[in-house]
Amino acid sequence: MINRIILNGTSYFGSGSRTILSEEIKSRNLKKAFVVSDINLVNAGITDKVLSILKNAGIEYELFSDIKPNPTVTSVKEGVQKCKLSNSDCIVAVGGGSSIDVSKAIGIIMTNPEHVDVVSLDGAVNTKNPAMPIFALPTTAGTAAEVTINYVITDEERVKKMVCVDPHDIPVVAIIDAELMAGMPKNVAASTGMDVLTHAIEGYITKAAWEMTDMFHLKAIELIYNNLEKAVNDKDMEAINNMGLAQYIAGMGFSNVGLGIVHSMAHSLGAVYDTPHGLANALLLPYVMEYNGEVAYKKYYQIGKVLGIDNLDLTKEEIIEKVVEKIRNLAINVGIPQKLHEINVKEEDLEMLAEKSFNDVCTGGNPRETSVKDILEIYKKAF
Repeated sequence: MINRIILNGTSYFGSGSRTILSEEIKSRNLKKAFVVSDINLVNAGITDKVLSILKNAGIEYELFSDIKPNPTVTSVKEGVQKCKLSNSDCIVAVGGGSSIDVSKAIGIIMTNPEHVDVVSLDGAVNTKNPAMPIFALPTTAGTAAEVTINYVITDEERVKKMVCVDPHDIPVVAIIDAELMAGMPKNVAASTGMDVLTHAIEGYITKAAWEMTDMFHLKAIELIYNNLEKAVNDKDMEAINNMGLAQYIAGMGFSNVGLGIVHSMAHSLGAVYDTPHGLANALLLPYVMEYNGEVAYKKYYQIGKVLGIDNLDLTKEEIIEKVVEKIRNLAINVGIPQKLHEINVKEEDLEMLAEKSFNDVCTGGNPRETSVKDILEIYKKAF
């Protein structure tokens, strides 16, 4: 079997590391940045922490901030038009997965104009050219979009989240600066942090997992379990820094091996209800782990070790129960809702959601073979 690993070229870690941005841009002889961020970050002054770096270095820029939490085809098309008019030669993405995902789509279309419709980027697409150079500065410890070959865009017409997979979209530089993450509201820090945990667990048990990605995912699980509560509840800077590291490490893994039906089901909720992606993953994760435990329980023993479960004489049923309990309690401790009705999901929509989830690109990576009926039963249990 041949295993492939693709990572971004250069990454920086640590509080204040954003100051290296201007040097990286200038070293590539780039002149003007198209800055993609969301309006909430702009209004909160977070984006300006990056813009000031560009200003002080004399680097021209134009700001695009019309980004939704679940970015759409329409947003991408608008961004492409504004990027063309700006005459920029690089993109600086400041934000969570939404901003970075839009940046990836814009960057790909700028160098591959045949995909200007956006929807033709759905799935694994062999684009001809690398994206316009992207410099990614995440403000959440969540999606790891700064290091992955994936991005997610909502197609409003089909009411579908498109999972776009393309090695050409990967940012040339990632800067993981905890100071940019420290201003996250508690609910955002909680849901995005649980999103990281979902990436790590699904990536660890997915069908394509192998030794190198297992190494990444287990370390990420350990970092998240030991730091998420302190990062969310105490705003502890060391814990926030460790969550940023965990995000990146998990991204190195799952970007190369895929995910499972937690993401399939979360994508459906995002497409239909505009549910924040991290929140959907966080709520669904324990229920899907119970379901997948039937085939993934051997790996649950290894997860149990990093969660502090010492008794390896546990039966299959016991290890599944204890690992899921640890994950559920972590979610509760950072304030994640536990039932779908709490986030306004309608019971009459569950069958439709199950159909959409089964047809999602992430379903194929799930370790347990599944069906629409199985997914529907998980939704019902979570309802």
